[in-house]
Amino acid sequence: MHSKRHTLCVMVMIQLKRAYAPAEPDDGYRILVDRLWPRGMSKAKEHLDLWMKQIAPSTDLRKAWNHNPNTILEFAESYRRELDANPAVEQLEQILAEHPVVTFVYGARDPLVNHARILRDYVEERQKVQ
Repeated sequence: MHSKRHTLCVMVMIQLKRAYAPAEPDDGYRILVDRLWPRGMSKAKEHLDLWMKQIAPSTDLRKAWNHNPNTILEFAESYRRELDANPAVEQLEQILAEHPVVTFVYGARDPLVNHARILRDYVEERQKVQ
């Protein structure tokens, strides 16, 4: 039995947006990619289409990293290894194939040092290989 891979026929535009920024119509399909719900935010206010907590870094990895910018490269490598073994990646790829614009919503303060950026790069690299 072999696993089914979903090929993305068109390149999807993946945007990143902090959970505390207002939702906008050009966000497209909005996916919260955090394991934890953003503090102080209501589900109604987020205007999310999906909460994919299973695509986020494991609790142990997240706690070990603690958003330390000095260890982002080590974290990225560990997170990518988790994603390689994560069946939710195929589910995410199917969603991306169905929507031309997708926004990964995340709660981290730093727009450059967060797992959503690593996830976006990971998915885009997989798109190029397929």
